[in-house]
Amino acid sequence: MTNRARTDSLLLAGFCAFLFLYGLGQFGLIGADEPRYAQVAREMLERHDWITPVLGGRPWLEKPPLYYWQAMLAYGIFGVSDWAARLPAALDASFLVLAVYFFLRRFRPRFEVDGALIAASSAGIIGYARAASMDMALAAAFTIGMLSWWAWRESGKRIYLAVFYGFMALGTLAKGPIAPFLAVVVIVLYAAAVRELRLVLKTLWLPGIFLFCAIALPWYFAVQMRNPDFFREFIVEHNLTRFSKNLYHHTEPLWYYLPVTALALVPWTVFVIAAFVQSVRLWWARRTAVDAAQADLEYQFSVFSGCWLIAPVVFFSISQSKLPGYILPAIPAGALLLVEYLRRHLEQSEGNSVAKWLAVLHALLAAAPIVPALLIAYLITQRRLPGGQPMLVALAVAFLLCAGIALTLVRKSGLRMLRFITLIPIVLTLGAVLKLGSVGLDQTLSARPLAREIAGLETHPLPLAVYHVQRELEYGLTFYRNQLTFNYDWGSVPPEEHLLVAPENSQVEIAKLVPGRRVSYLGHYAAQHVDYYWIAAEGKASNH
Repeated sequence: MTNRARTDSLLLAGFCAFLFLYGLGQFGLIGADEPRYAQVAREMLERHDWITPVLGGRPWLEKPPLYYWQAMLAYGIFGVSDWAARLPAALDASFLVLAVYFFLRRFRPRFEVDGALIAASSAGIIGYARAASMDMALAAAFTIGMLSWWAWRESGKRIYLAVFYGFMALGTLAKGPIAPFLAVVVIVLYAAAVRELRLVLKTLWLPGIFLFCAIALPWYFAVQMRNPDFFREFIVEHNLTRFSKNLYHHTEPLWYYLPVTALALVPWTVFVIAAFVQSVRLWWARRTAVDAAQADLEYQFSVFSGCWLIAPVVFFSISQSKLPGYILPAIPAGALLLVEYLRRHLEQSEGNSVAKWLAVLHALLAAAPIVPALLIAYLITQRRLPGGQPMLVALAVAFLLCAGIALTLVRKSGLRMLRFITLIPIVLTLGAVLKLGSVGLDQTLSARPLAREIAGLETHPLPLAVYHVQRELEYGLTFYRNQLTFNYDWGSVPPEEHLLVAPENSQVEIAKLVPGRRVSYLGHYAAQHVDYYWIAAEGKASNH
C-alpha cells in the first residue's frame, strides 16, 4: 500500500467512524419505524426464522428482509440494543462511501477522496446512516449498482455489469422492486439524453438477469409460500397502492422533494446546483454533435450523474405517498456531479477561484446548521430559539465560520480548499448535536428513558398497555420492553393486572375504561407529558 493510499484509508475510516458510528446509541430509537424495524429483527432472531418478518408474533409483511437480516447478525454478535439496530445502516453508508472512493480512483483519479467525503458528509447520508431503517441499505445497493453500470459503460467489462445486476438484486431485497425500476428510469433517461437508446438493450444481459433472479427471487418465493397474503400486502398495497393513492396519509405537495433534496445535500447544495446547471449547459451545447458527444465519456458522466440525481426526484414527486427517505438514492449522484465540476475547473485550467456570490452562498449554507446545533437543547425543551447570550454566541460562531469559508474560497486557489474548509462546520455541527442534544433527544423523542423508569418500579414483569399515546411511543415501549404492547384505543384491554401509559391527568377517563378495577397512579413522565398506572386484574375492587 502506497503512502497516499494509506493516508486515504485512514482519512476515510476516521470520517466514517465519526460521521456514522460515533455516539450511535447516545439517544434511543426515535419515530415509529426505528423501534418497529428493530423489534421485527429481534423477533425473527428469537424464532430463528429468516423468511417471515414478525411483529408481535404475527407476520409483518410491509418490507423485504435485507435490513432484518443485517440487524439479526448485529444482534447475534453484539446483543440486542438500539445501537446494534442502527449498525447496519452505518455500515451500509460506509460501503457506499468506499464504493464512491474506489470508483473514482479507477475512473476519475485524483478526486476520489473529494467525492467520497462529499458523499459521506451530505446531511441525508449522515442522518439515515444513524437510523434503523431500510433506506440506507437501498441507497448503498443502488449506488454501488449504478456505479458498476457506468464502469461497464466506460470499460466494456462484463464483470461490472454482473455487479450491477447483483446489487440491483440486493436493492430489491432492501426495499422491493423500486431499485431495478429506478435504475431503468435513470438508464433510459441517460440513453435518451445522449442519443444512444441501444444502451438500454445492451444492458439487458441474460446472465445478469439470471444472477438478479438467483439473488432476489428465492426469498420472495419462500415468503409467498409461507404467507399467501404477501403479494397482496407487499406488492399491491405497499408498492402499487402506496404510489397511486394516499393510503398511509403521507401526502405532500408536488414540489415537496425539491426542498427535501436541497436539505439532504447540505452543506454542498449550492455547488451541486452549480454543477448541475453546468452539466445541463454542456449537454445543451453538445446536443447536436452526436458523434462528439458519444466519444466524450467524461462529458457523458456528468449527464449520467444529472439523470441519476433528477430521476428519483421526478418519480417520487408523482407518487401520492411521500417520505423524506425515498429520495436518498439520489444524493450520491449530487456528490458525483460536484466531483466532475471540481475536476473540470481544476484540471482543465478553467480557474481555481470561486465566484464571490457562489462562495458567499456556500459559506452561509455550510455555516448555518451550527446555530440550531448549538441551541438544540433549547429547541428540544422550549421548541423555539432563545434570545440573549446563547443566540449571540451561536450567531457569532456561525459568522466566524461563514467568513472563514467565504474568504478561503475567493482566494486564487480557493476551489482546492472546498472539501477541507466545508468539513469543519460539518464536524462541529454533528459534535454539538451529540454533545448538547443527546439527553434531550432521548427524553423527548425516545421511549428508552420511560421504559427504564417503568421497569424500575416493577417487582415482576407485567403486561403493558397504552391509551391515547403516539404510535412512536407505543412501538418504542414494545422494543425496549420486548413484549407486545396492548392498546386501549383498539379495544385491547388485558384482563390480568398490567401497567398503562396514558396522557397526563387522564385517571378519571381511564377508570371509566376499566370499570370495577383498581387503578393506581404510579408516576409522571414530564418530558413526553404522560402518566403511568397500575391496573388491577378483572374482579379487583376499584380504589383510586
